Amino acid sequence: MTRDDRLPRDAQSILELAARSMFELFANASEGMLLVDRTGRVVWINDQYRRFLPALGFEREEDFVGHSVSSVVQNTQMHQVLETGKPILIDLLTNKAGTFVVSRIPLRDEAGAVIGVLGIVLFDHPETTLQPFIAKFARLEQDLNDARRELASQRRAKYTFASFVGTSPAAQEVKRQARRAAQSASPVLLLGETGTGKELLAHAIHAASPRAGRAFVGVNMAAVPEALMEAEFFGVAPGAYTGADKKGREGKFKLADGGTLFLDELGDMPMAVQVKLLRALQDGEIEPLGSNQLIRCDVRVVAATSRDLQQLVRNGQFREDLYYRLNVLPIRVPPLRERQGDIPLLVEALCEDIAARGGSAQHELDASAQALLAAQPWRGNIRELRNVLEQLALRSDAPQVDAALVEQVLRESGLERIEPPLAVRAAAGPALPAAADDWVPLPERIARIEREAIAQALARTGGNRAAAARLLGISRASLYDKLGESSDFQTTA
Repeated sequence: MTRDDRLPRDAQSILELAARSMFELFANASEGMLLVDRTGRVVWINDQYRRFLPALGFEREEDFVGHSVSSVVQNTQMHQVLETGKPILIDLLTNKAGTFVVSRIPLRDEAGAVIGVLGIVLFDHPETTLQPFIAKFARLEQDLNDARRELASQRRAKYTFASFVGTSPAAQEVKRQARRAAQSASPVLLLGETGTGKELLAHAIHAASPRAGRAFVGVNMAAVPEALMEAEFFGVAPGAYTGADKKGREGKFKLADGGTLFLDELGDMPMAVQVKLLRALQDGEIEPLGSNQLIRCDVRVVAATSRDLQQLVRNGQFREDLYYRLNVLPIRVPPLRERQGDIPLLVEALCEDIAARGGSAQHELDASAQALLAAQPWRGNIRELRNVLEQLALRSDAPQVDAALVEQVLRESGLERIEPPLAVRAAAGPALPAAADDWVPLPERIARIEREAIAQALARTGGNRAAAARLLGISRASLYDKLGESSDFQTTA
């Protein structure tokens, strides 16, 4: 104990008496005590500690006392206390003699220098003595691990390339491009109308990339208020403003560190945030709101938009430098009207998913209902198709849905004009023109009917050209010639 000359003599005597009393209390109540000097050599052990000597491998006390503590007690931390001068009040020590709850207290001379360490064995059977505390700790640790697993599962990709249903040439091409993009670390820009499956492809790219085991974090620009967008991206420093969390809050960049950050509806990003996003992408660093500290982040960005970014750049609504930074691997996701051959497969997959989510039997569409669906332009793409199928599932009392119910649902969905299937149009015959100016010459009319027949055949065969040729009664070479001649098919051929 260090003598304090500032205390009165009586107070000093009381302090010394208290120290002796505490020492005697620990010596008698503890399971053992040992003392080491400033060199780390054991200089004393009490009677209780002597009973551990055989388990530690020593028959005589003199084989233990007088030796370096690190050579006679495995896993000891006494040298750490000697070096730092800081006590270790509670610790678990495991060695040949068992597992113990120990305390290590530095001893100082009158000048305050560390001259030794007192080691105290508080409990020698922590698994029973501290069972309530250990059980509570184990429960808390289990809860923490469960929460981490749950968070990890929520941040993982929900879809793979198998989730992007379609065998049409357009669908196959977009999946080919996306698979190549998955193996790169460069930004990916998904372009296409709303409802075409851009978010699904973003998940699939992450799931097929080397980052698949890390987080997938999405931000919808249109859903975040402009005033909160910077905090949403880059986080908030502790106490950055009145009412801010004292612990701070991590932004989406930090949550996606090592993984993928998906920026949906990119065209709706405010200009002020575009500047900071560009710097984050260029430097790999972010600065939380209210902080002057830069934080390194390793994030791969996948962005998506249904807007014309080039036009936004020309209008001054989107930064040109950010556009070129993100437009490294652009992928155009085709609308559903360019891949009508995939509609039968999509209908089957969507009906199966709707039934699974609703816990009901899966509905099937008869041939006329399928043909009616395949003929529609689907301005809302797959999202609109799913909406119609969900309505059909709720309205149909029979397991099989017919064309009449499909037409009713389409009309109530607000379509200006419902396209009839090719067979219905052919049976009705050519429509009379409303005026002389609308007259279509016979060769052009024949070519139009021919294109419609080919489109219908491809739709019925799921894009299989050989099967479509057989259905049309022409050779495969003739079909290829007609596909090459018609500009309507050049985007999907």
